[in-house]
Amino acid sequence: MSPAVITLLFLLFAVVMFVTEKIPLGLTSMIVCVGLIVTRVLDWKTAFSGFIDSNVILFVAMFIVGGALFETGTANEIGGLVTRFAKTERGLIVAIMVIVGLMSGVLSNTGTAAVLIPVVIGIAAKSGYKRSRLLMPLVFAAVMGGNLSLIGAPGNLIGQSTLQEATGESFGFFEYAIVGLPILAAGILFYATVGFRLLPNHDVTDDDSVFDEQKDFSHIPQWKKVFSLVVLVLTLLGMIFEDQIGIKLCVTGCIGAIVLILSGVISEKEALKSIDLKTIFLFGGTLSLASALQQTGAGEMIANKVIEMLGDNPSPYLLIFVVFIICCILTNFMSNTATTALMAPICLSIAQGMGADPKAVLMACVIGGSCAYATPIGMPANTMVVGAGGYKFKDYMKAGLPLIVIATVISMIILPIAFPFFQGA
Repeated sequence: MSPAVITLLFLLFAVVMFVTEKIPLGLTSMIVCVGLIVTRVLDWKTAFSGFIDSNVILFVAMFIVGGALFETGTANEIGGLVTRFAKTERGLIVAIMVIVGLMSGVLSNTGTAAVLIPVVIGIAAKSGYKRSRLLMPLVFAAVMGGNLSLIGAPGNLIGQSTLQEATGESFGFFEYAIVGLPILAAGILFYATVGFRLLPNHDVTDDDSVFDEQKDFSHIPQWKKVFSLVVLVLTLLGMIFEDQIGIKLCVTGCIGAIVLILSGVISEKEALKSIDLKTIFLFGGTLSLASALQQTGAGEMIANKVIEMLGDNPSPYLLIFVVFIICCILTNFMSNTATTALMAPICLSIAQGMGADPKAVLMACVIGGSCAYATPIGMPANTMVVGAGGYKFKDYMKAGLPLIVIATVISMIILPIAFPFFQGA
């Protein structure tokens, strides 16, 4: 078999395993990575190069910086601010979504949801509002907020790596927010108005939820809480002004992580615990598949087939729409990170085949790949609240599908304006 055919077989294997999750996602990625070496499609240096990618280093560093906020209880206190601004149920939903969305933009969206779920359950108990009406907006805001910055979600950095490897260009720190911020704002407005009636209205009687007991942070010294927040802010500023200070994002992140460990704000054990190894293995392993798709021409083969199906003179608008919808569908039945990892190199090949701007197509891929609102399995945050909110599959469909429509409409309006479709246009 030719290297291209072998690569396509590994791609098919990855798709099936990512969708069914019969084995862990990280393990699937490593099977693909090692398999490409054994079958001589890639040499071992190329296959494993994803694990020393600068974005992997950035992941590790920011897991630790964000972990300090979670371990000291600072994130918990920030989440607790919602009760000061909300006097009604609608107001509470808006406050929750604003705070969660903004936090998810600079911290792990899954981590943010995990920390604030018990906070919101506590608020529901004190206020008398049903938790089922508060938890779903929380997790949706966490997903939407991930598209506010380069470090908000793993998929964002996958898109970045794909773009860098192919063109040498990079997305700006807040460039995803060009599309992500309007989607977040529209989502908040939707659930404060029309969507308010679509939120589940269940009486949850299960008091055995793991989220019902909040962790006690009273023993944490105040200076640790303040210092963890200061380090986060300075780290983010360093990343925003990367070009001006001449220090790479991953190095700035490492400085922040090192300072937090050296100062004793977070211990080495806590720092290591905060690193999501599943994401690291998934990210590093699937980059080998991206390399194989590019080097063997398999990605180009897929791209040509897609372009053929779109017609002789495919409209760039139709291309962006098709990419967005495919990623939307996939991400609701498999990990959004896995969706982006699989689709990004294919979308890049399609863009290059049409002479379209890779930035526009990859942005559509990343934003579409984050629209995991219609099922409880598309995002870890969605799954976390199934029991606590007493949700059924149809609850996600009812409340989440309109949000996907909103995200699609906003993206189709903004993408052509912000990212001219044809290179040099």
